[in-house]
Amino acid sequence: MRFTLKQLSYFIAAGEARSITLASERVHISPPSISSAISQLESEFGVQLFFRHHAQGMSLTPAGERFLIAARDLLGHAQRLHDLAHDITSSVAGPLRVGTFRTFAPLIMPALFKDFLDQHPQVQMQFFEDDEFELVSKVRRAELDIAITYEQEGIDLQFERLALLPTYLLLSASHPLATRESLSLAELADQPFVLLDLPVSREYFQSRFDRLGLRMNVIARSAQPETVRSFVASGLGFSMLTSRPASRIASNGGKLAYIPMSDDTPPMKLGLVTAKNIRKTRAILAFEDHCRRRISTNDIPGMAPL
Repeated sequence: MRFTLKQLSYFIAAGEARSITLASERVHISPPSISSAISQLESEFGVQLFFRHHAQGMSLTPAGERFLIAARDLLGHAQRLHDLAHDITSSVAGPLRVGTFRTFAPLIMPALFKDFLDQHPQVQMQFFEDDEFELVSKVRRAELDIAITYEQEGIDLQFERLALLPTYLLLSASHPLATRESLSLAELADQPFVLLDLPVSREYFQSRFDRLGLRMNVIARSAQPETVRSFVASGLGFSMLTSRPASRIASNGGKLAYIPMSDDTPPMKLGLVTAKNIRKTRAILAFEDHCRRRISTNDIPGMAPL
């Protein structure tokens, strides 16, 4: 169907006034515009809406009377949609789907989630964790409203940086070099490496070796950060990570050491990913503000300080 709500509103004004001239005065639109709208509606629906009386104005046909009732009802529904949209965008309520990179999801999300819902109990917040590639894909497909993850080059989404996370070397606390203040990757390159095997992450860690002309000697790999930590704590090998769990005890009870890298390694950029050119709800805007207050380079919930 090819008609507009504006045409319906002009028809309603004319139907209530029983005069195009009076309707024109009420809605501040020229009489020809109202006449044109009525003619287009009659043509579109194939019905005569008015009897035209040359000296006494106009009156609704029986079809026009029924059409007037339906038009009022339709415009009422349209207004309720407008009111609903206003409620969604002007109050912190409604659904909110947040995705987080799984390496730091168990660290930062519990505090962020609880504190946000304490402040905004009317938000129906859903939490998802995934790898970096999938998070970006889900934001692009509108399956997520916002994602907390690392910056990726070349994506067609909006990224707002919140914190810088330097890459560090992860060793067993009993490793001979675990007490060093810093280490270069070359000092460990001949030792077995435990790889966090996730899209984007594995390419990033491989690039650190390639940049220095070193070979990555992978002895074990896992998509679960805590599994990597347990392998390292057992003395199987070393690893590199960017998230820094506050606890230096692995799931298997082994102790860990976080050693800063002396190599010139650019830090990872942690931030918020959202779609471009969308009208954000109040819930999304409030969550963005919440993240800005809670996440910074030197203070990230659940993470050890630099």
